[in-house]
Amino acid sequence: MAEAAAAEKTKPGWGEVFRSLNNRKSGFMVLFGFASGLPFALFLGTLYAWLTEAEVPLETMGVFSLIGLAYAFQFIWSPLIDKVNLGPFRRFGKRKQWIVPAQILLGAILVTMSVLEPKTQLGWFSLLAGIGAIASATQDIAINAWRIDVADEEATLDILSTIYQMGYRLASLVGGALGLIIAARIGWPETYLIMGAILLTIGFFGTFAPDSGRDTSAIGATDHELAELYAPGEVAPDARRKALWAVLALWGWALLILGIFMVRALGGYVPMLATIPLGGDMALDPNWLFGMFALNEEGRPDPTEFTAKMGPVIILATIVLPAIIAALLAKAKRTGDGVIPAASGEVSVPARYGALDHLYRALLLPLVEFVGRMGWSLMLILSLVLTYRICDAIWGTFAYPFYLGELKYTNDEVAFASKFFGVGAVIAGLAFGGYLLTVIGRMATLTIGAILAALTNLLYADMAVGGANMQAASDAIGFSWLIAHMAPFGSEGLPRLTFTIMWENLAIGIAGAAYVAWLSSIVSKKYAAVQYALLSSLTLLIGTLGRGALGEMIEDQGYYYVFILTTLIGGIAVVLCIAEWIREKRAGSKSGIVTPDHQVSAGS
Repeated sequence: MAEAAAAEKTKPGWGEVFRSLNNRKSGFMVLFGFASGLPFALFLGTLYAWLTEAEVPLETMGVFSLIGLAYAFQFIWSPLIDKVNLGPFRRFGKRKQWIVPAQILLGAILVTMSVLEPKTQLGWFSLLAGIGAIASATQDIAINAWRIDVADEEATLDILSTIYQMGYRLASLVGGALGLIIAARIGWPETYLIMGAILLTIGFFGTFAPDSGRDTSAIGATDHELAELYAPGEVAPDARRKALWAVLALWGWALLILGIFMVRALGGYVPMLATIPLGGDMALDPNWLFGMFALNEEGRPDPTEFTAKMGPVIILATIVLPAIIAALLAKAKRTGDGVIPAASGEVSVPARYGALDHLYRALLLPLVEFVGRMGWSLMLILSLVLTYRICDAIWGTFAYPFYLGELKYTNDEVAFASKFFGVGAVIAGLAFGGYLLTVIGRMATLTIGAILAALTNLLYADMAVGGANMQAASDAIGFSWLIAHMAPFGSEGLPRLTFTIMWENLAIGIAGAAYVAWLSSIVSKKYAAVQYALLSSLTLLIGTLGRGALGEMIEDQGYYYVFILTTLIGGIAVVLCIAEWIREKRAGSKSGIVTPDHQVSAGS
């Protein structure tokens, strides 16, 4: 009887999902997911509607989109969340000492913005929005690390990842469509005041959330952890310092050119550098090194030109080259070339550890650990990270131009189909994705999600040429009748738009649940904040860079061929999912681990 009861308790399926939901960690995960999604919706979405009503110029609003870079480059300060304590907040725990203050700060910023007038106090508005984006990105780092830390056999990593996204998507509905509705009735200042109060409330309740229980007694690494850097077999101090300075120089350069671009975009003056004559008619223009291209007619740099020209270089400097440096250090440890010898009096443990020791352990060691653990599999993992969500990341920017401009739907129709019905479909997809994770495992769900996400692009391809197939399918199952009664204000084409968005968002939900769970599973718990931030940032960066090229393709060839292309990209992701599935199976066989891949993270 006891064995039967135990088997029933661990039986996968909806029972496992509901058991996870009964865990208090799941309840706080919903709150944290909501707190993570609400600022993103308010700073990078709804805010533009407020600025439009305040008659802020379009070029000025374009500059506001630059605050999204805080989310793309969050990995640069992610080591702080792992290694630095926040004074009086440290009693909340390793992760909550960052989560709670970030939520309180975000709430205070939204409340303060509610008493400002955007057009006449745009400087303060911009400053608060920028600080808010940084605080929001910092909160995301800590929440993702918290989720990985607190996962256990009941509140599994897969279920917590799914619940997190449900809260996030719900926040996008509250901060997006619902925010527009509230603002139309009581005004924008009052709306942001309400949203700020919500975050302040979540910050209060967040103090009661469980934490990882990890040591927070020391700021930065402990002496014992730093002493490990000088153990036999570790990378020699000189090699560590050279690698660290190289990475700091690369990241510092990237931040510098981004800072210069933002100053110029906001109308600030940055002197151009003089060209360097090379002899004859040849000359070198050093301005490109800092991304200082010519200004447009409004006296500001062109964001599209900057992204197209400097984007690939920034990714090279912030991710690719540091990964190569980390790979070289990992190789040195593996081969024993350039490491501290087993018996040597040449290197001794210092009496006091320097700043470079702390920086190396905070910045580079997480990369070295990840690269060393993954080896050549890192190429497969990075390829999958780049392709799995790239279609969603790029396509999101062009969704409204497609719905409103190309297909000629009204704002109300698009709001109904994409916000209300669409968000509901995403949440349903996430729930079903969570169920699949418990039944068939993480990699099977990841692969199915990739297949569905790729195929839904074909639905949009049909919409681009009239949507006859989508209309016929919608009519055949009675969906058109349902939408006609739910939204009597809509046109005859509303059912096929809603039908298409529904299937796409269901696929996004399934794929999203599996993707976040997989991404969380491959990072080490010891370096969760840095490694997860780096991988998730890579997705955001690639999505940002691809938009310029995709926009040109839409103008040149039209939406239909773009959707065919995104389907093919999705097919590549399917192949990579299968390859990663095989890799994990082989890695589990070699290590003797036979635990199903829907259990707690494999990261140590």
